Amino acid sequence: MPLAVNRTTKPPQGRAAWRDRIRQAGLRSTAPRVLVLEQLQAAVRPMSHGELADALEPEGLNRVTVFRNLNDLTEAGLVERTDLGDHTWRFELKREGDSKNHESTHPHFSCTDCGAVSCLPEESVALKSGRGVPRSVSRRNIRVTLQGLCDACD
Repeated sequence: MPLAVNRTTKPPQGRAAWRDRIRQAGLRSTAPRVLVLEQLQAAVRPMSHGELADALEPEGLNRVTVFRNLNDLTEAGLVERTDLGDHTWRFELKREGDSKNHESTHPHFSCTDCGAVSCLPEESVALKSGRGVPRSVSRRNIRVTLQGLCDACD
């Protein structure tokens, strides 16, 4: 699946801005961290560790380096890690307004045939609180994943 610009996130422009953002998050700004963030910025969907490692191998990064940096960036609140029910962690940039301690509330779509995952606009799923609905729904501290066949498999 080709990668294109992810229009759901408004990340910094350029490497200098990424370096500043990494430092503001309390981390040392290193070339591998900048490369990981740039790759996630270019992605149109959450990416697995393996996909990121394969994409960054030509840049000289090995799988362990990518894994360690993903963990650091996740702990620092710059990247979000999600398991969409298939026991594979996927990573994406944190959206503006997401706090460090709360996960993003935008929904994801997972194809039950090919396994492709994509981000959906927040307005594509409407959630309402009501009697018997947990408070985390109204607090938007939830994770929503829709499953079905993607357009390519349908």
